Amino acid sequence: QVQLVESGGGLVQPGGSLRLSCTASESDFTFYAMGWYRQTPDNQRTWIATVTSTNKNYAHIVEGRFTVSRDNDKNTVYLQMNALKPEDTAVYVCYGDTHRTRSWGQGTQVTVSA
Repeated sequence: QVQLVESGGGLVQPGGSLRLSCTASESDFTFYAMGWYRQTPDNQRTWIATVTSTNKNYAHIVEGRFTVSRDNDKNTVYLQMNALKPEDTAVYVCYGDTHRTRSWGQGTQVTVSA
């Protein structure tokens, strides 16, 4: 099946910014929805954002700080993260939905610390 690969994670200070990317291995393949979850060190998995051709939705905990966007020509979803907080520290995982299945990336580590 299609493979998703994330990039852009790293170590940032509180208040800093990062931009994550997630690209599908099949360049002409299109998901009807793509988005992001994050898994915190306590192993909780929390939905962050979703983008379709018509809508964008955000978890309340990131709304106003994070922006999800999508480039269909590149089959890539982005997550722009601003005003980062230590509690944003997590492995960020992207997903893509077809009518039948959900595909997952392996995740990229984001650490927010002074």
